[in-house]
Amino acid sequence: MFADFDDITVSPRIHEKHPEIEDEDVIMAWKNAIAIRNRTYSPPDYYAAAGADSKGRMLEMVGVELEDNTLRIFHALKLRDEMREELGL
Repeated sequence: MFADFDDITVSPRIHEKHPEIEDEDVIMAWKNAIAIRNRTYSPPDYYAAAGADSKGRMLEMVGVELEDNTLRIFHALKLRDEMREELGL
């Protein structure tokens, strides 16, 4: 469904806007994703996903695949209805 990434990084902007969400929460939620959708199908690839973090919260995430096969997640927050619909959940 999506590329295996060499590494996953999280933008500090996420924690600044949502202090209750730590980097580890975002990475775990991505690794536990129940749905992932490629939004672009042309480089750079942008992905939307939803998954559970270690606290059991369902997070929505958006990230971009960088040239070095790293995923940079720049958006993460509690799963909203709009993202639920986009991902078919």
